[in-house]
Amino acid sequence: MPALTQMPPLQFAATNGIRMGFYDAGPTDDPWPMVLCHGWPELAFSWRHQIKALSDAGIRVIAPDQRGYGATDRPDAVEAYDIEQLTADLVGLLDHLGIERAIFVGHDWGGFVVWQMPLRHRARVAGVVGINTPHTPRPPADPIALLRHRYGEQMYIIQFQDAGHGPDAVFGSRVQATFEAFMRKPLPRPPAAEAPTAGVGASPKTNLAFPQMVAAYDAAKDPRPSILTPEEMQVFVDTFTRTGFTGGINWYRNMSRNWRRSADIDHTVHVPALMIMAENDAVLPPSACDGMEAIIPDLEKYLVHDSGHWTQQEQPEEVSAKLIEWRRRRFG
Repeated sequence: MPALTQMPPLQFAATNGIRMGFYDAGPTDDPWPMVLCHGWPELAFSWRHQIKALSDAGIRVIAPDQRGYGATDRPDAVEAYDIEQLTADLVGLLDHLGIERAIFVGHDWGGFVVWQMPLRHRARVAGVVGINTPHTPRPPADPIALLRHRYGEQMYIIQFQDAGHGPDAVFGSRVQATFEAFMRKPLPRPPAAEAPTAGVGASPKTNLAFPQMVAAYDAAKDPRPSILTPEEMQVFVDTFTRTGFTGGINWYRNMSRNWRRSADIDHTVHVPALMIMAENDAVLPPSACDGMEAIIPDLEKYLVHDSGHWTQQEQPEEVSAKLIEWRRRRFG
């Protein structure tokens, strides 16, 4: 696929019992490489702009297809996708590359993973950057129960708990529509009195029913601009047509397990950290980052204007520039 020429050569590592596909660019003698961790439903390819910009700036960047995605193995067991395994995969990747410590950068679900890295593998972490995804204290109750109480049964994370894999089949049967629906910039928000109650631009609660949204989606009626070229879109469509969506959705199916098994973990982050927020992210708004300073003593925040959820792809130059600036200022 022509768009994949934007990426370095695909490599593989044996890590934590799986084979992981990853991309590596920039000087191999960089003492503080940056590991870029994607979210759902994405790939290492989501970091194509940052891989080029950071490596051109003399920074080593490593971007894996994480467990369940793309070129990386997809174990069958749901428990194989808990946060212990996801973080151990990254430690094993560092071991494979002979890297002692790295700066971990994560967007969306990748953000949850990288915030856990200094809590579980402190000796391997030099710094953390969260993009859109905040770090929060451990919830007072099972997060699935809290989400069900707040949003109801139609909220996509609640639907993703379906052991029968119903949402997986919806996305898998409409792969093109899934990425056409997701990979777009949000429309300007109307005044509250004029806000619609259904369809494109509806309230966040309505739009969180992602399987139903994709099942009924018609790209011809969507006024939002795409953030992908046709060639870039094809990379996602072809890859997920081959792999399906179950691997990534299994991350969500471990949220209760992760919560139960984290009771004895100190959630304070003791490394330099940067939080990059997106002005128009309806699912992970900047307000979700309020109070992070209480559990991250060395925290900086940066707001990207005119960006929805897919920040590193919507505003790639600004995100890359901030990563380079912060990395140089804090690590040389």
